[in-house]
Amino acid sequence: MWDETYQQYSAALDQLATELLQTARIRRPPVDAFAVAKALGMIVAIDSNQQARARYVRLQGSRGQPDRPTILLRPDPRFERRQWAVAHEIGEHVAHRALRLMGVDTEEASPRLRERVACQLAGRLLVPERWLRSDGPRCRWNLLRLKALYRTASHELIARRMLECPLPVIITVFDHGQISWRKANVPGRVPRLSALEARVWRRVHHNNRPVRKSHAHLHVQCWPVHEDGWRREVLRTEVEFDDGWHQ
Repeated sequence: MWDETYQQYSAALDQLATELLQTARIRRPPVDAFAVAKALGMIVAIDSNQQARARYVRLQGSRGQPDRPTILLRPDPRFERRQWAVAHEIGEHVAHRALRLMGVDTEEASPRLRERVACQLAGRLLVPERWLRSDGPRCRWNLLRLKALYRTASHELIARRMLECPLPVIITVFDHGQISWRKANVPGRVPRLSALEARVWRRVHHNNRPVRKSHAHLHVQCWPVHEDGWRREVLRTEVEFDDGWHQ
């Protein structure tokens, strides 16, 4: 029942993301969230005083003009963070459309559900699943090559979006030598880090170079996302189904 419900939920968000991209006449990556906002008639204004990265408001029009949907954006040196912030507030703006596609009464939708819809839609807007299903195999699921295509999305977002594609995979993110999160796109318990995954990760962590290794049912890729003061690695493990998935 949950699988069917999630498929309907996911399909509704994918459909809406496609409609938004069509409105902005964006047919291939990278997706500029600012261009999508403009196509939707939204204003993006810089607000240095607010605490959140961005906030969605409707500003009163002058001289009888209708209210204008507006995104108040806090300055941020990270290009991808600005893109995500705008994409998220676009999600807030059109959340009611997504809820209607899901058959949910917009008046009864909780703030938590609207926030989840906004986040999920932002990811689908910057990295559309239909595109990733094509670009992923073509790039051999190489995160760095995909980042060059989807340059408005962060490495982590692209990795998370891999979990929405059909291949059974585990995505693991390490920060400063510790696992930040580890998720799989197959129901059931996510297995512990395997010996192969650990070896591959250690090489990338210490050598700052991508590594790709396969053994038995596991195909492992790992990439460094190292910056001054921050060491992050992203590990992608593709699994061939056998009795080893939950070992």
